[in-house]
Amino acid sequence: MIDFEEELKKFHPSLEVEDAEEAIYNEDLTDMADILIKMVAKAKPEEE
Repeated sequence: MIDFEEELKKFHPSLEVEDAEEAIYNEDLTDMADILIKMVAKAKPEEE
């Protein structure tokens, strides 16, 4: 059976939309495009 009092102690409210947006945009995330750009930049000097 679920102990609601214990579950409430663990509860952390989610960020508001503005706060979440700020946290996401301030995080430096590398995506596949960034990785491909770095790979191409590394490969070009080797070809010349």
